[in-house]
Amino acid sequence: MEKIDAHIHFVGDHPDAVQLLADLDVKLLNICVAHETAGWRRDEAEPYEQLARRQPDRFAWCTSFDVPGPNDFTNSADYVDRVIAGLERDFGQGGALACKVWKNVGMEARKSDGDFVFVDDALFEPIFAYLTRVGKPLLFHIGEPRACWQPLVPDTPHYGYYSKNPQWHMFGRTDFPSHETLIGSWERLLDKHPDLRVIGAHLGSLEYDVAEVARRLDRFPNLAVDISARLGDLVFQDSETVRQFFLAYPDRILFGTDLVRRRSQETMTDDERRAIYDELRNEYETHFAYFETDGPVRVRRWDTQGLNLPEPILQKFYADNARAWYSGL
Repeated sequence: MEKIDAHIHFVGDHPDAVQLLADLDVKLLNICVAHETAGWRRDEAEPYEQLARRQPDRFAWCTSFDVPGPNDFTNSADYVDRVIAGLERDFGQGGALACKVWKNVGMEARKSDGDFVFVDDALFEPIFAYLTRVGKPLLFHIGEPRACWQPLVPDTPHYGYYSKNPQWHMFGRTDFPSHETLIGSWERLLDKHPDLRVIGAHLGSLEYDVAEVARRLDRFPNLAVDISARLGDLVFQDSETVRQFFLAYPDRILFGTDLVRRRSQETMTDDERRAIYDELRNEYETHFAYFETDGPVRVRRWDTQGLNLPEPILQKFYADNARAWYSGL
């Protein structure tokens, strides 16, 4: 069955990578992340754009836009014009299919008074209106997993990351927005733009409970979610509850892994490439086993029950939904 990884960062610019994806019958939607450092468009967008241009049957890409700085709020028209000009170029000449906004909106970018910039800020309104007008979807990663604001618990999906990156662990801190504040910001965005097609990355940062995701899918008919980088969170929930979630929203959940390998594979040694391809194959096989297996399955270091999703649901989840929400894929 054909699969589309609708959320990945993979510069597969080597013939062996293309052959591996063909063997797996997987197509990739590469996602740009606009860091606050200069040059993101060249460093991130250019390799993805070139892959999509050379291998359109195997690669597509999603662009982003510059994160605003304090001065952009005093000269907002110039900022908006610059962003829209960049998007017009990426959608037109570049062939990008969508636009992403990342967690640095809400958790890093600030105004001149020191306040955080949220995704529902009036500064972004003309940009989202433009996306609606030209029919391009918005992919958002706003906030972090809820575990970011909770005590660290060993052998849970996000313990490894936050134990090694304590600067991003927000438990007990009052100098950053709360999880609830960040979720509220993207909810207000969707309230303002009911005609904008929106995909919530990482289960909309509501990964801890599929019932919470379902509530937003019921509230916002223009919203879908992808499961990228949140397989462990699904495994930690009751398998039958997760299965019923997939059955209840067959047209609203997209497959993705969020595997990050941005270095050009043309510059790697054979051993380095082999290690990455083994990792990629293992990642896909682990995902497929969880969604397809009827019975016990091991996902990374955890034992769980496979979801045994019916083939029509798998077809939508693996490929059809990506094509429906990312027009032109």
